[in-house]
Amino acid sequence: MNARAFAEHICRTLRSAGYQAYFVGGCVRDILLHREPADYDVATDATPERVEQIFPNSLMVGAKFGVVVVLQEPEPSDGIKGASATVEVATLRSDIGHSDGRHPDQVVYALSPQEDVQRRDFTINGLLLDPETNEVLDFVGGRDDLRAGIIRAIGRPEERFREDKLRMLRAVRFAARFGYAIEPETLRAIQRFAPEIGQVSAERVRDELTKLLTEGAARRGFELLDEARLLPQLLPEISQMQGVEQPPQFHPEGDVWIHTLLMLEGLAPGTSPTLAWGVLLHDVGKPATFAPPSGPNGRIRFDRHVEVGTRMAEEICERLRFSNDDMTQIASLVANHLRFKDVPQMKRSTLKRFVRLERFDEHMELHRLDCSSSHRNLENYEFMLRFLAETPPEDVRPIRLLTGGDLIGLGFRPGPEFKKILDAAEDAQLEGSISTHDDAMIWVRKYYRAPSF
Repeated sequence: MNARAFAEHICRTLRSAGYQAYFVGGCVRDILLHREPADYDVATDATPERVEQIFPNSLMVGAKFGVVVVLQEPEPSDGIKGASATVEVATLRSDIGHSDGRHPDQVVYALSPQEDVQRRDFTINGLLLDPETNEVLDFVGGRDDLRAGIIRAIGRPEERFREDKLRMLRAVRFAARFGYAIEPETLRAIQRFAPEIGQVSAERVRDELTKLLTEGAARRGFELLDEARLLPQLLPEISQMQGVEQPPQFHPEGDVWIHTLLMLEGLAPGTSPTLAWGVLLHDVGKPATFAPPSGPNGRIRFDRHVEVGTRMAEEICERLRFSNDDMTQIASLVANHLRFKDVPQMKRSTLKRFVRLERFDEHMELHRLDCSSSHRNLENYEFMLRFLAETPPEDVRPIRLLTGGDLIGLGFRPGPEFKKILDAAEDAQLEGSISTHDDAMIWVRKYYRAPSF
């Protein structure tokens, strides 16, 4: 059964055992918006221990906070091992105290769903749905806010944000994703508490920012981050792009901030996280390297902004606890984004090595967005499209004609010069100067002499 059918099954089972059971939270919001929910949550007055008894195939991972994860038993036709769906089942509760700014100090089970929703974050996420009758239970005005397009904290915004500082960032993300406005009192509370966002773990911030970048409304999201005063707290390096002028002949669109926003606007929903972060950070080195025009024919310059920006991107990735693989790719996108300006003059061997970069399609897309958001000259992008179409993969990554064993046989010893010879031989192969092993042996004898000992 699909995820919704499994969640409905859980509700029926709980009700047949004498308990209340409703869909709750984001899944109800998405159903009312005619969107496919990413997952389903169920609220019930059954205790976690009772839920586990009713559903033996469950995990008590959040039982301390009244949450049990129920795993779907695979059907024989599934042909897979393990569960094919999961649903979080939360006991109706009130939370008391949040001294760590995230988890409740004490959980008190509630008897009514009306009491339970008061602890949730925003009105649009505080709705319940009876899956049997499709009746919506709205104790917080969530349906009105959905119709009006408003993100509003439930109850007093200050209390909601004291309970979990990440909710400030989630308010921005929901507003961007749905094209909603943040209710003024809620926005003022975010602006007031913005300096406390640093209490949230780097991993949670990273994941929330990544969603903001990849859900299809990245530009609006970063404009809201700035308006909410969260941007200088989370990414001061991006905030510093504002007002940094650029040469108008290359960037008629405006300063570095405007250019970056235009590129973010071009990110499609579902964009890979590394590409999205690469776009955000590709010019992060410009504020630190800005130099005003000098002399009558001078222009604004950003000398070494790529090298500075690559280092800054790595520092940001480390601060946000990115995996090594993701950090390497993001840094590579920043480090290589200016190389496209030279592709028409590159040797074929250099071009082939260039397109060998990991996930080169991301480099291509960043370059396309970069050009489309500035001078709009896509000649080099189109040049690379032709090169990729005309160059077989085996020509880009051919089997090496010359090996270390060949060099040893010719009297060379492993060392710094050893690698230089192998790389030079590969360049000759990529250029088409040599095409066989015999060619390679003749080539190395012609250009290099083995040392005599």
